Amino acid sequence: MLLEAQGIAKNYGGVRALKGVSFDLRAGEVHALVGENGAGKSTLIKVLTGAVEPDAGSIFLGGERILNNSPHHSRSLGLAAVYQQPAIFPHLTVAENIALVNETGGLARKVNWAARVETARELLKAIGADIDPEREAGTLSMPEQQLVEIAKALGANVRVLILDEPTASLTELETERLFTIVARLRSQGAGIIYISHRLEELARIADRITVLRDGESITTRQATETTPQQLVSLMAGRELATLLPKVTVPLGDVVLSVQGLSSVSAGVHGVDLEVRAGEILGIAGLVGAGRTQLAETLFGITPADAGKIRVKGSEVVVRNPEDAIAAGIAYVPEDRRRHGIVGDLPVRANTTLAILPQLSSRALLDQESERELATEWVTRLGIKTDGIDAPASSLSGGNQQKVAISRWLATEPKVLILDEPTQGIDVGAKAECHRIMCDMAAKGLAIVMISSELNEILGMCDRVAVMRNGHIVATVARAEATAESLLALALGHTS
Repeated sequence: MLLEAQGIAKNYGGVRALKGVSFDLRAGEVHALVGENGAGKSTLIKVLTGAVEPDAGSIFLGGERILNNSPHHSRSLGLAAVYQQPAIFPHLTVAENIALVNETGGLARKVNWAARVETARELLKAIGADIDPEREAGTLSMPEQQLVEIAKALGANVRVLILDEPTASLTELETERLFTIVARLRSQGAGIIYISHRLEELARIADRITVLRDGESITTRQATETTPQQLVSLMAGRELATLLPKVTVPLGDVVLSVQGLSSVSAGVHGVDLEVRAGEILGIAGLVGAGRTQLAETLFGITPADAGKIRVKGSEVVVRNPEDAIAAGIAYVPEDRRRHGIVGDLPVRANTTLAILPQLSSRALLDQESERELATEWVTRLGIKTDGIDAPASSLSGGNQQKVAISRWLATEPKVLILDEPTQGIDVGAKAECHRIMCDMAAKGLAIVMISSELNEILGMCDRVAVMRNGHIVATVARAEATAESLLALALGHTS
């Protein structure tokens, strides 16, 4: 056995995060770890990597007990983690980021810059990543940042690699690339702990699956003998009727109309689309196709330099987000931790952040109105929190996403753009977000949803617009769309 965790327990005040969890990993194995948010996955990983000291239990690596664990110590033993939010220093180069955790020596040592760049180049090449090691890390996409993190782990001679939601922001092709890297690592004898909410991919990538629920290990099963439906039931402790509760509603008039929309700086070219009241329009495409860039153009983050935007028949000029909000366009971005919520602010402040002028008089905030509105949205969206004064960072990922959505629903928009709304949240929270979308659509809201999960696109959308190279190549009705046809359009493989 490569790695063993025996009887791991951890309490935070009166909350028992882990209740005697045991877990093991074999060399050359991919062992998936699944569970709803709050099940104890993150705490277990933090214990394994030395970021958190357990109250009870032991960890063994290669038969040797790990004592006085810490992140530095666990990494020196060959145990590394790649988290959903990569730990990248944006103003350093890729080579410098890789060197930070892998180079040894004192502060006064002389740096061999050429060797540093070449080492990074070789590590990136080993995982098939075509990334310039001298590129500034802040310019990397999320998938590219994950590849840099994996390269870091290779440089540390990884024996155990923990992948936390590695495909959350990846398209089908990027996911296949990651699976190839994982296969290469396991063939070299490394063990992989694989955390994912994409249950359908586990039968392909994992050998065994362990389910955590409420801080306890419920079961460990062979991946090929377990269905996603069985895993959902085990994770939730209940049957979920559906993960995609799409309700078809009568569509109203056109709310958003876009003609010839282009933005040179965003890489968006000649986009035409329409969204009706009550409609959920999906935007599909590969990473780099321009999906997020289109959303940012519609919201004025990177303004259009050609084309027309109409909201309910009236042409609007969107030069910045303030113009977009005034026109009735709201945007929930992909990265909720960086752009969706302000973690240090309380739930109430996050909920009302986009409508502060409406709650203020002479630069003074009407705190009573703010509290009433925040309480209303917490209730309406079923946000689980200790209270509206709790910091947003204390909430689970799914509840943080609900807070981000509530902020923009509070503006009473006519159009809501959701960029990867269920990325990295558990199956129960996904179902809740889908329910909210359906409820809002039923009230006449026009919704544009960007998603890398084709199952989500196919299950939730009335129509699907497929993007490639910054423009929409086709719009497909729900009844005619299949995963194969959408992927073929995204790749340009049409007959």
